[in-house]
Amino acid sequence: MALIPTVVIGGAGAGAIGVATSATAQAAPASEPASGNTATASDWKPQFFNDREWAFINAAVARLIPADELGPGAKEAGVPEFIDRQLNTPYATGSIWYMQGPFNPDVPKEMGYQLPLVPKQIYNLGIADAEAWCQDKYHKTFAELSSEQQDEALGLWESGKAEFKQLPASLFFTYLLQNTREGFFSDPIHGGNKGMVGWTLINFPGARADFMDWVERGERYPFPPVSINGERA
Repeated sequence: MALIPTVVIGGAGAGAIGVATSATAQAAPASEPASGNTATASDWKPQFFNDREWAFINAAVARLIPADELGPGAKEAGVPEFIDRQLNTPYATGSIWYMQGPFNPDVPKEMGYQLPLVPKQIYNLGIADAEAWCQDKYHKTFAELSSEQQDEALGLWESGKAEFKQLPASLFFTYLLQNTREGFFSDPIHGGNKGMVGWTLINFPGARADFMDWVERGERYPFPPVSINGERA
């Protein structure tokens, strides 16, 4: 399973996102965020997700980007809030996509998205199927599973080896992982990346007005990131 906690820090500009196996997350299921970061768990009241779905989202993103010695994870950075807010935008209803068909899932990927489901449907159906699958396999909800079981489940969904009833498990996982990454590295104005912990992790300067003097020096950018609203990490 492709997780994101491993990064290269200390190079010039943004570090490269590494790929860790599920064993990486399993090794520290209860890791505490590194001290000095200002991200806190969000008090956001979900507008799109119901309570069951909200519990799932919080548990899932916490395993996709777990908190570790490098800093807070996706849950602490507000990624659940980011996803919930995105699912109340035109993106969620597919209104900015061409959705008239024909739909042919067997064509090459270069032909674009080929299913009639829009993001909000993918989340509603995907979470329902994921929870049903967890009940069948573990007799628990996803949030009730151990970290090892959660990683196993996510890996089976990613690989497509798990069978969902209403949509492909790999499709749901793809959206969940992509939106988790987006929330972790987006500007905080969108609800995620609280305290700019994602940007700090990869040494991204954010929306600073001027950092051109450092582009070609081959040195680590020395200043903390700044958000669109002018907040500083």
